Amino acid sequence: MKPVHLIIIIVLILIEYIAATSIIFTTLGRSRYAFDIFSLPINTTGPELQLTDANSVNFNGHFVSVNSNGQFHLLYVTERNGSSSIFLDVVSYPSLDHRPTKRSILETESTQSQSFFDTGSTRLQSIYETESTRSQRRLIGGGDGRISMKDRPSLVGDFLIYVSTHEETGVSRTSWAAVYSTQLSTGLTQRLTPPGVADFSPAVSPSGLWTAVASSGENGWGGEVEELSTDIYVFLTRNGSNRVKVVEHGGWPSWADDSTIYFHRRGDDGWWSIYVAIVPENMLFSVDSVVTRRVTPPGLHSFTPAASVTNKNIIAVATRRPDSDYRHIELFDIGSGKFKYLTRLVAPNAHHYNPFISPDSSRVGYHRCRGAGNNGKMIKNDLFLENIRTEKPDISLFRVDGSFPSFSPDGSRIAYVWLPGIYVINSDGSGRRVIDPDVSAFSTVWDPKRKGMIYTSIGPTFASEDTSVDIYSIDVDVDEPRFTKLTIGGQNNAFPSVSPDGKWIVFRSGRTGHKNLYIMNAIGEKGGLTQLTEGPWSDTMCSWSPDGDWIAFVSDRHNPGSGSFALYLIHPNGTGLRHLIHSGSGGRVNHPGFSPDGNHLVFTSDYAGVSAEPISNPHHYQPYGDIFTMKLDGSELTRLTHNSYEDGTPAWGPKFLTPENVKWSGNEEKCSFEDPYWLAIANRLDDAKIQCGG
Repeated sequence: MKPVHLIIIIVLILIEYIAATSIIFTTLGRSRYAFDIFSLPINTTGPELQLTDANSVNFNGHFVSVNSNGQFHLLYVTERNGSSSIFLDVVSYPSLDHRPTKRSILETESTQSQSFFDTGSTRLQSIYETESTRSQRRLIGGGDGRISMKDRPSLVGDFLIYVSTHEETGVSRTSWAAVYSTQLSTGLTQRLTPPGVADFSPAVSPSGLWTAVASSGENGWGGEVEELSTDIYVFLTRNGSNRVKVVEHGGWPSWADDSTIYFHRRGDDGWWSIYVAIVPENMLFSVDSVVTRRVTPPGLHSFTPAASVTNKNIIAVATRRPDSDYRHIELFDIGSGKFKYLTRLVAPNAHHYNPFISPDSSRVGYHRCRGAGNNGKMIKNDLFLENIRTEKPDISLFRVDGSFPSFSPDGSRIAYVWLPGIYVINSDGSGRRVIDPDVSAFSTVWDPKRKGMIYTSIGPTFASEDTSVDIYSIDVDVDEPRFTKLTIGGQNNAFPSVSPDGKWIVFRSGRTGHKNLYIMNAIGEKGGLTQLTEGPWSDTMCSWSPDGDWIAFVSDRHNPGSGSFALYLIHPNGTGLRHLIHSGSGGRVNHPGFSPDGNHLVFTSDYAGVSAEPISNPHHYQPYGDIFTMKLDGSELTRLTHNSYEDGTPAWGPKFLTPENVKWSGNEEKCSFEDPYWLAIANRLDDAKIQCGG
């Protein structure tokens, strides 16, 4: 190689390195999820076994096989190494005695009038440190180009059936979720879901011939945050052909045999329940000819069923009972109509998710937080920044353990809030400083000229126009951080962003009765104030471009009061209003921020719809929201995150952080999260009965 060629290569590498940047964002609740897959025996007493290796987050398991010698072939989804992958583990517990004992779990009836937690003799054992051996194989993900949510995998011989979101639909606010089949020996992959259709939660029939899915069909996603408007479809596993709708209004299918499908739906009475559909094995029928019936009774929520292939009278379900704040795995006897406790006897104060039954019906698996066992101990979080893989080599992407993060001008520090509390930390995870542990702050932004100066909004979030919220500057580099109030009157003044010369601050305010944008002097509105936008709508979440020419913001001006927000640009003098992107009718685009060079925007949006059934996941405010980037002319829309969580509040910094996890010793506890608020209907119904004397 000639010296001149070598110099050119070095220069190009340096240019790429210099241009490389980092994006940080928050995922509501995700840093608290320490999920592993566990298992309990069905027909005998025995210890609860932890089957996955406590690396990252492991969920949505599937037993390929279980033998009496204590060997498990376990398929599951994991989020290790910054991307969603499917692993196959062979786990052995040779030291355990797997022979049946006299007392059967099925002899313990779980009724709302009985409690089985009064004495230690009725509680099952949980095993964490039992000696085991493990071999592990990644089947798909982690570098194969499919950086995506994997949903609910199954293994049929040499073929892996799973959900991925790596193919764009080309239509806003439609889910990218589709079912694929990959032959493991060759790597050949085919899409089983038709174009323009979203499929969730695939389940393969016992023969392997058919696959059932919860599908939104061609109707797209209507914005549901509780129950997706899905129907159950069945198609041939080998190629996706012979696709037939078998059930209207249903999700999370599970086969007992090739003609019996269990599924869940929320009934007209508000209770989630399990239903069954009997279908002809040849699938030559219409949906009107399939008879369905409700299996589990009202009075408790039952969802995400797992059918037993060898014991047709038993299904495993997740429940949420009125007398518990946690979801648990229970067995339900179809013939007697009785429930049997399982996980509530092991870890009564932990959430348990998405059961699955072994082929021989000897064990039930599920995932739960590994930090909440018999003693209820929580485990501390050990990551401040979690690296997320992207297909853009010039961007390092990180999930931050905090909300509303922002980079300092040189990228060396990060400010964030914890709701409540505001903090500053070095971008390498060191030097964490508590600015105020109790203040109810939201949004952070650094002053580009005044070293150590940040701005925030203090007051309630998601509040009305007349709620007391004000903007403060905070000098974080003095021994005692100084808070200075900049706005007057408290009419929901929020989301400050500073001009690149440090002289002005754009923010939103509800002082006219509507949330519009204003520009004030950086020393406070007493030094000068101008209204930038005006109208009977909400303009909010504003961000000033690095060159000072543009202000990005989101607004519902296209449909005031609808809760639907689109992304706009405007010049600081009020001219040049430009609509950039709207994710669709009822859709949301939020929290825009400029790239350091000012040529792109990062934001969060529901443009890609929802990637998994909401009820199958832990608590988050909304089961959608991904991080996107886009050029200022509206081109090059790029999706950066693929999961079933709510990603939001991104910030784009000038420094390229090494794409590796950044550890720290914080005091945030994992596993301390709630179930979705809409599952509390059981408690609300009971309270209503009491208040009415019923």
